[in-house]
Amino acid sequence: MREISLIEGPKPGDVEATRTEKPAPRLIAHLDMDAFFASVELLRFPQLQGLALVVGGRSKTIMQQMQQLQAQYGALESIAVAQMPRLRQYQGRGVITTASYAARAFGIGSGMGLMKAATRCPDAILLAADFERYREYSRRFKAVIRDQGLSLEDRGIDEVYIDLSHCASLEQAQALSRQLQSSIFEATRLSCSIGLAPNKLLAKIASDLRKPKGLSILTHASIEEQLWPLPVSRLHGVGPRTATKLLALGINTIAELAASRLDDLQRHFGSSHSRWLIDASWGIDERPLVLSSEPLSISRETTLERDMHPKQDRRELGGIFTQLCHQLATDLQHKERLCRVISVKIRNDQFKTSTRDVSFTQATNDPAQLRHWASQCLKRFPFDRRIRLLGVKAAGLTSKQLVTASPVGPKSDPHCEGMYSESLVANGLEQSQPSAPVQHPLWPELEPEPTTPEV
Repeated sequence: MREISLIEGPKPGDVEATRTEKPAPRLIAHLDMDAFFASVELLRFPQLQGLALVVGGRSKTIMQQMQQLQAQYGALESIAVAQMPRLRQYQGRGVITTASYAARAFGIGSGMGLMKAATRCPDAILLAADFERYREYSRRFKAVIRDQGLSLEDRGIDEVYIDLSHCASLEQAQALSRQLQSSIFEATRLSCSIGLAPNKLLAKIASDLRKPKGLSILTHASIEEQLWPLPVSRLHGVGPRTATKLLALGINTIAELAASRLDDLQRHFGSSHSRWLIDASWGIDERPLVLSSEPLSISRETTLERDMHPKQDRRELGGIFTQLCHQLATDLQHKERLCRVISVKIRNDQFKTSTRDVSFTQATNDPAQLRHWASQCLKRFPFDRRIRLLGVKAAGLTSKQLVTASPVGPKSDPHCEGMYSESLVANGLEQSQPSAPVQHPLWPELEPEPTTPEV
């Protein structure tokens, strides 16, 4: 088998003489589904092909409008485009989950607020996200890759890294990549883009060079031509704050970053971050593929369309919370996992985020059990502010196959049994002392103990 060498090319000229690179006979593919959520929606709404389409938000008005149109037209593909919801109609705080390529031409994309996007493309079609459907298509395209006997690192719902180091040549890797694109399209009717490179950093950049349906190669030999002209924000790991600081220093492109002196960067970014920035600009990344990993936790959360009052909006909040617990249970069941820890996350109208959690003896993925234990966490929040975000998380995961049914169910006093902890998960907020369990306005009475399901 012939070894692939992807390490020819420019060497740093004005960077430290100590910067050297060892040959790395790796070949990694980054496979990224093209505008994944929007593309899945286009399978249901083929009449929107080529139009500006935005997926995001959970506006009841928009969802009700779509339900009425479906009832009126009978089939989703028959709904007249002129009757479908537009971005200009949206009122709320939701963000874009994804946008079609036609919508991206207006300068809108994932993570942008829907209200802001409406100022740029008010006539874009707006659809609510359907994550259950997206997860199903995610499982389908990953199954195609695994059926080929390929090792992959799962990086999320719409992207994976694939180890192609076994290929005898770069040409063979290209042919295999084209075959994967074709097989995935046959199985899902969705397209994907693939980047080939000697490491994960370059492979991810390469997959975005020729979207959609692209196949790109980015080697160390082509860094000067393909990587360096790009803006620094294209480096995976350079977020908006770092990019802004680099721009303020006069560093606009990756080439300018590669020519920077390490000690100059360290005054602004610290030692380790500066070293990483220089390495990334030269395409150096020695991270291994994580080919098999067990999830440490699974979570569900939602940002409310408006700040909700714990007492006045009790019924609506209760319904949202119960739905989150049921969705979490479904996720656990799909992954064949049980949990022994439930955590509840709440962000108030002042953007203060805090969590409470409880552990229990009998591992479960039963929705009633999860709802019961999550309610015990709720009783330990003060609820002195309106609520902006609700979330539930399952931790202490174990495989369902490894757990045998236990005759001992949850204890009758969860406050005595549970081992509680409190943490503030963001923004450097100070940790406060745990509050005593109280009867709060959301759920003023303890729920009956649910029946322990068979495992």
